[in-house]
Amino acid sequence: MQERICVAVTGASGSPYALRLTQVLLAAGKSVDMIISKAAQLVIATETDLSVPGNARAQADMLQQYFQVDGERLRVFGREDWMAPWASGSGQPGPVVICPCSTGTLSAIATGASNNLTERAADVALKERRQLILVPREAPYSEIHLQNMLTLTRMGAVILPASPGFYHRPQSIQDMIDFIVARILNQLNIEQSLMPAWGKDAGNAEAE
Repeated sequence: MQERICVAVTGASGSPYALRLTQVLLAAGKSVDMIISKAAQLVIATETDLSVPGNARAQADMLQQYFQVDGERLRVFGREDWMAPWASGSGQPGPVVICPCSTGTLSAIATGASNNLTERAADVALKERRQLILVPREAPYSEIHLQNMLTLTRMGAVILPASPGFYHRPQSIQDMIDFIVARILNQLNIEQSLMPAWGKDAGNAEAE
């Protein structure tokens, strides 16, 4: 069975990161499962031209059309779909990326709340010692946020803040988005050409 990657989108600013990440994963031949919170639906509508429906089935139809893939390549689960494979250690098929990760979600994961499928998927990844990547987007961070990040780092999660670098001399917002997406792909050990490795000519980077 092909490894699937879970991309959970929460209500922090940064929804273009999630959309671009999903696009590049699909282009790389990966299968993606998405979970989109109610707050994320609002943020996506605010930050992009997309209007995401509230129902998971409608979300799947819209996103499959948007990314031009079928229902096997891209699935969408509701935040309270407890029968989803991501809700169980025996069913969870791959890495979990929460992008962007709100500080509320960060707190819930750090304390094992598991009040929705995103939180449960992260909880399962931690207990099964599987890959969990959290992409927080907040400024400044409070002591609570930092403590939760430290707690999760010690549990094995990767904290990858949405903090673009500038050494590749970005020429557009898209370049800045791709910087973070490239770092996520590197963590997933997926070959990417969005951003060159340090020491290589940034002009050689190819957009997907």
